[in-house]
Amino acid sequence: MENQYIIVLVTAPSKNEAEKIAKTLLEERLIACANIIGPVHSLFWWLGKIDKAQEHLIIMKTRKALFGKVCERVKALHSYQIPEIIAMPITEGSKDYLKWLDESLE
Repeated sequence: MENQYIIVLVTAPSKNEAEKIAKTLLEERLIACANIIGPVHSLFWWLGKIDKAQEHLIIMKTRKALFGKVCERVKALHSYQIPEIIAMPITEGSKDYLKWLDESLE
């Protein structure tokens, strides 16, 4: 498997925006699956002070090679000036699930 698959985390300010981002990336076959969790309570540094927000977390599964395109599309669709777009490697997974993931992507 050699860490060719990743989980991409993105937070969005609303469920509607999270769904719009996830649906667009699915339609473009840049991700195979998205889970939306929320609302989540986020605390973060912004403009020199600690801020907080209610957000929705999108957990997306894709191939590492597609991260650049995923990042571009999220930035284009997202309302935040600097959206959270981070990736973590999938180090293990069921053979059947990873085969399905691969077949679902461009």
